[in-house]
Amino acid sequence: MPLGAVYIPAERAYNFALYSKNATAVTLLLYSEADPATPVDTYSMRLPGNKTGRIWHCRLPAERVERAKYYAYRVEGPFDLAEGHRFDPEKILLDPYADAVWFPPAHSRAAASRPGSNAGRAPLGVIEIRGAPFDWGNDRRPRHGHDTIIYEMHVKGFTARANSGVAPDRRGTYAGVIEKIPYLKELGVTVVELLPVFQFDPQERNYWGYMPLNFFSPHHSYSANREPGGQLDEFRQMVKALHEAGIEVVLDVVYNHTGENDENGPNYSFRGIDNTSYYLLEPDRARYRNDAGTGNVLHCANRYVRKMIVDSMRFWVEKMHVDGFRFDLASIFTRNSDGSVNLDDPPVISQITSDPAFENVRLIAEAWDIAQYQLGRSFPGYTWLQWNGRFRDEIRRFVKSDDGMIGALMARLYGSDDLFPDTRTESYRPFQSVNYVCSHDGFCLYDLVSYNTKHNLANGHDNNDGANDNYSWNCGVEGDDNAPSEVLALRRRQVKNFCALLMLANGTPMFVAGDEFLNTQGGNNNPYNQDNETTWLNWDLLGRNAGVFRFFRNMIAFRKAHPSLGRSTFWRGDIEWYGASGPPDLSYSSHSLAYLLRGGPVGDQDIYVMINAWWQPLEFEFQQGLAGEWRRVVDTGLESPEDIGDPVPVAGRKYALGPRSVAVFVR
Repeated sequence: MPLGAVYIPAERAYNFALYSKNATAVTLLLYSEADPATPVDTYSMRLPGNKTGRIWHCRLPAERVERAKYYAYRVEGPFDLAEGHRFDPEKILLDPYADAVWFPPAHSRAAASRPGSNAGRAPLGVIEIRGAPFDWGNDRRPRHGHDTIIYEMHVKGFTARANSGVAPDRRGTYAGVIEKIPYLKELGVTVVELLPVFQFDPQERNYWGYMPLNFFSPHHSYSANREPGGQLDEFRQMVKALHEAGIEVVLDVVYNHTGENDENGPNYSFRGIDNTSYYLLEPDRARYRNDAGTGNVLHCANRYVRKMIVDSMRFWVEKMHVDGFRFDLASIFTRNSDGSVNLDDPPVISQITSDPAFENVRLIAEAWDIAQYQLGRSFPGYTWLQWNGRFRDEIRRFVKSDDGMIGALMARLYGSDDLFPDTRTESYRPFQSVNYVCSHDGFCLYDLVSYNTKHNLANGHDNNDGANDNYSWNCGVEGDDNAPSEVLALRRRQVKNFCALLMLANGTPMFVAGDEFLNTQGGNNNPYNQDNETTWLNWDLLGRNAGVFRFFRNMIAFRKAHPSLGRSTFWRGDIEWYGASGPPDLSYSSHSLAYLLRGGPVGDQDIYVMINAWWQPLEFEFQQGLAGEWRRVVDTGLESPEDIGDPVPVAGRKYALGPRSVAVFVR
């Protein structure tokens, strides 16, 4: 221990350790920078001296190792598909614990996908670079409470365009994110949730990053520093700079599958090291289970795979100083070794939850996969937050004026206690619901109000990929071509309605980078392989839609200024629900709601909200307070800058609210 390639200062030696239960021999390969095909040194590990338990290991003097810059393994063992074994002693295999990966100029995914040698064409691990450790200075982890605003963004797509204003050599990189920190502060976000930054195969059509090759190394092409291992320090510099700005860093992590795909995929690492340990297999043992929809599923019930997941998390927390994780398709964690589901006490979830290293780390689950929907279950205690897909779907349906949605709207605004109940035996908290209208997966916010159907032909799947049930509405015209001014105005108003409801709801709000200035993906709701201007933020739209950006910025500021909105408990006796002029109208055809939220218990002002999703104006009557006591701060039906700003007195007890609008008042 530890697994991987680690320098031992006291012995001036390197320790190499690799897990493989079923291998019969392992050979360590050391490569120079000049020749990635021919090792400058090798070390053959043999039984019994180089294997303890299931760990193959050796310790070599530093002067022997430091002639090389890269390393890999050859692993021998049976090739027996009936038993699930896929050993190939000719394959050059990447260490699962490598904390930086280097791709030779002749790197070839095709060579890894067919039998035989891929020498000189295989990704290699970077040998630990010794020298002065990274200077974290006085780095302190920010920790936000009711003011938590999560901003989901793609490291490359955030600054890849020339109009991002980032220096040319830093566009699309960790360093580019640093240059945009003043923008993030102006907007008011307090947490950035980065789409996957784990190293993935650059030869795979994979822009989002959800096909990891390695769980310890930052993706190399997101680094402006092209030195071997330079991505490590550049990532750390980004984290340090975000922390200095008071912004937390959460990683979207993929611990449910790898980029080795199905039985026809490349033999890069895990399958050649110990296929039956790392992957869940079908009963015939020759095929992979595919509960993640990507070709394979990690064997999370295996104790060494669990250890790898937890070790990876510790690496990112302790060595890279990240503040949390969002777990992609986290329901895979509940799979037993036979593929059945364990909802009582899944070992990997228990191990993460009980590990003291993660006590003050955000843990956010996407509580579903293609086979199971487990929202509100399986992720115990206050530690775990969960993406709330019900909030997404039901708020979308309400805003586009579907019938029968008032009860659902009330439940989502209240904090989704139907999904996260606070009972006598186990009490959940509303902040455990991560509320969102849009994420990377599906329409972005402007496309949600501009397209009735997906437009995914560019992805190469005949428009058959991506969700069909988007609960979107184009406001009268499909797309931007020939959209009249009244349609464009309605789209802006609908976007502001979504923003207002998101920031008014109890729970933890999240939105997608670019939604604040109406960024568009042209109606593509699954651009996972579009590494181009479809997915790169168009910063010209920030100027064109400055009023929408202003609304987002001020709505975020309003939420942060009113702790009664994002409480650690449900609103209970502090909320009164109303209709336009009396009790709430819960009928099937109702499209309006009002409520009073008392702020006194948390030292806040009282807030009165009127919501009209009807296509006609409505006159609301204040059901609490004296005439002239309320001040309007938001009305999405008004044009910028009147739509949000300083409190404006309201005369009398009635307020005329326009069609498809939300108004907010303070006492």
